[in-house]
Amino acid sequence: MHHLNLNPFGRADSIAAAALAALLIAAGSLATVAATTAPADLEGAWSGGGKIHYPSGETESARCRARFTKRGGSGYSMTAVCATPSARVEQTATLSRSGPNRFAGDFQNSEYGISGSIHITVNGNSLSASLNGGGGSASFSLSR
Repeated sequence: MHHLNLNPFGRADSIAAAALAALLIAAGSLATVAATTAPADLEGAWSGGGKIHYPSGETESARCRARFTKRGGSGYSMTAVCATPSARVEQTATLSRSGPNRFAGDFQNSEYGISGSIHITVNGNSLSASLNGGGGSASFSLSR
């Protein structure tokens, strides 16, 4: 035999519990949004790899190490060393924040006389970088 609970407060308690659960879920979602929209930090050491596309049309894989140093306000400087099967290259860059997790600026490679633009997007402890200059381009994925 099944018993029915006809407690007049049972329904109200269920509605209140559901409303409280919805409120907690909404608060958690807002906290997640706030955490993901906090400005990204670029400072520190990063490493990883990517591809270099030369003006000749050839492509080479590269491994890189980069260090970013905060330079007041929203500015950063970068020093990087990248190695391909055929060369080791050092370059520098100056960047500034262009969005909550985006940075843009100019890079210079004095050894080969190449300069151009650099764009970086940070997502937590990883970043994507793209460089264009000297008729070529490069894209890298680095992590802390």
